[in-house]
Amino acid sequence: MTSEDPDFFRRLERQQAPHYLWIGCSDSRVPANTIVGLDPGELFVHRNVANLASPQDANYLSVLQFAVDVLKVRHIMVVGHYGCGGVSAAVDGRRRGLVDHWLHPIRELSRTHSHELEALRDEHSRLDRLCELNVMQQVKNVASDVFVLDAWARGQNLSVHGWVYSIGNGLIKDLNVTVSAPEQC
Repeated sequence: MTSEDPDFFRRLERQQAPHYLWIGCSDSRVPANTIVGLDPGELFVHRNVANLASPQDANYLSVLQFAVDVLKVRHIMVVGHYGCGGVSAAVDGRRRGLVDHWLHPIRELSRTHSHELEALRDEHSRLDRLCELNVMQQVKNVASDVFVLDAWARGQNLSVHGWVYSIGNGLIKDLNVTVSAPEQC
């Protein structure tokens, strides 16, 4: 890095000032900065299995509050990905222990949308759609969080986006569920 940009680490050392918070999956095939083409320091990142924005998760809530209240990010991207092992594990019927508790919201989401999912032609299509539905639900969770609602109440410019990344072709699909104000929740 320093051969291409001798001042890279000096700039990075000064302070991070990202405009973006990425809430994504822990999957090692989904490198946030690379996907969106941002350098270190330009993207604040929170990752967990199946990109959940759980209102009971202190880690997620701490990241969200820090990003919104301290860093003043302008965009929160909830990014799932097709072929998500966490989404698949949530609905495959096998018991795994603690991760089953973590993935419970996805099982509930699958039950809620069972008619839509069962109407799809194959398991692959059902899992892809469940990945999309999961992102859409997590966008709702983020947008209804008190930190986000308080930011909007004080006039902070903030949008929550829902995207799905395709590992197969490297493209991001915008699910068109962006929320930029409380009345859109």
